[in-house]
Amino acid sequence: MIAPEEFIRAHTNIASAPLVPEIQLCLANHITPLWQDLEAWLVQPNVDPPYWAFVWPGGQALTRYLLDHPEVVRGKRALDLASGCGISAIAMARGGASVDASETDRVAAAAIGLNAELNQVDVEVLVEDVTDRDNGAWGVIVAGDICYEKKMTAALFPWLQRAARGGATVLVADPGRDYLPRQGLAAITRYVVPTSLDLEKGERRETTVYRVT
Repeated sequence: MIAPEEFIRAHTNIASAPLVPEIQLCLANHITPLWQDLEAWLVQPNVDPPYWAFVWPGGQALTRYLLDHPEVVRGKRALDLASGCGISAIAMARGGASVDASETDRVAAAAIGLNAELNQVDVEVLVEDVTDRDNGAWGVIVAGDICYEKKMTAALFPWLQRAARGGATVLVADPGRDYLPRQGLAAITRYVVPTSLDLEKGERRETTVYRVT
């Protein structure tokens, strides 16, 4: 079996997200054929979708905000939770933070490493569920587009709220997913994010960056 990095290089192209042209990433155009190839490579059905090969609306909005406001992370230890392709982690590293990016999917972890290398920044990739850890380890925690599943939202948001109450700056960005909590969020800014019809129902999604309270 080839290494995850080789699989990623063979199935993606180097490109940038529309709202974040400053950052280059290993991205795919269509999710279904990539997902099928991933299952064939792993010789395993029903693997997690290859979300790491796309920049979702929440990730684009969050990253745009972080690039435009590097003072939020400068000089701090920061975590990009459920990092996906690692775009927000890369933005925080550019802003002068010491950055960890967490993912439980080992292929996603490999993609984060490749994307960080591509952008010449240092990102420590944690291949684990960091919600088992003390969230006080980070002064800034960010998460983009994590509310598309009820189970995931229920697992992550209480941990993020505890971190915020402990003094961390906690930012999430969401385009109005069904399971976004209705309380404990203060809107900071909004972006209209260009999206792909391969992933979303429309070509644009209004996406809000929130501070968790």
